[in-house]
Amino acid sequence: MGKVYDALQRAEEQRGRQKISGAGLPPIDDWSPTPAAKRPKIVPAWRRWLSFTSRRARMDDPNAANKRRIAMLMPDSFVAEQYRHLRARLDSIAAQRPLRTIAMTSALPNEGKTTAAINLAVVCEMHLDRRVLLVDCDLRKPKVHRALGLRPEAGLAEVLQGEAPLEKAIVRVEGGAFEGGALEVLPVKSQPSNPSELLASAKFKSLIEELSRRYELVILDTPATLALPDAKTISELTDGLVMVVRADITPQEDVQAALDILDRRRVLGIVLNGAQVDEHYYGY
Repeated sequence: MGKVYDALQRAEEQRGRQKISGAGLPPIDDWSPTPAAKRPKIVPAWRRWLSFTSRRARMDDPNAANKRRIAMLMPDSFVAEQYRHLRARLDSIAAQRPLRTIAMTSALPNEGKTTAAINLAVVCEMHLDRRVLLVDCDLRKPKVHRALGLRPEAGLAEVLQGEAPLEKAIVRVEGGAFEGGALEVLPVKSQPSNPSELLASAKFKSLIEELSRRYELVILDTPATLALPDAKTISELTDGLVMVVRADITPQEDVQAALDILDRRRVLGIVLNGAQVDEHYYGY
């Protein structure tokens, strides 16, 4: 935890340099220190975390759920094409090295990692002759089953605790964009009291190894990296990870802090979510 604390401390020390919202910095030649009364207020990382999680009610409305699966509902949309571009980039990496398990993470909550994980899984499942499994690894606040309208009988926690076989926990999402195929999902049903310990267990490591043998591609939706150990634990068991960053929202210092925690050698790239392209493109 010391590394996490140090990373967050460095982020806070640099916070004072952040530009004031809505106004750019003056040219370097004319720059002078900002008076103390007008300097931007430094917000502690834990308070930013609470501000993100407090927006959950607004983020979980029906429209938000539809956006999380837009590649399924609108497979010919501009957004779906962007996920196909992402799929192509990952395929080019997979041609050079094994890439059967990919973790999706972000620095803070509500940055779009679940949206990216679901839509990437959808477009990858559309690829011919490829079995894809989407795994919800957020045992604290899972979203995948709600976004896909699933009512699982069992989930990841039950499998890890030996309460249900893997076959019972995996759900097939058929129809729509899949043209006879189906996206397979390992969701979360119950939220255990020891999520970090389950994800760090030998049982979870064995599960990832088994899934990588069964499927051509396994995409794991992980919790946010800062303040929780889960994303780092999961990423160390995968072939690579993708960091999701929300445009104009995620502070650069928090991205750097998250990358300091994760193994940079496993980072395949960064997805910029929420970029202002055109409002009818849903802002992705």
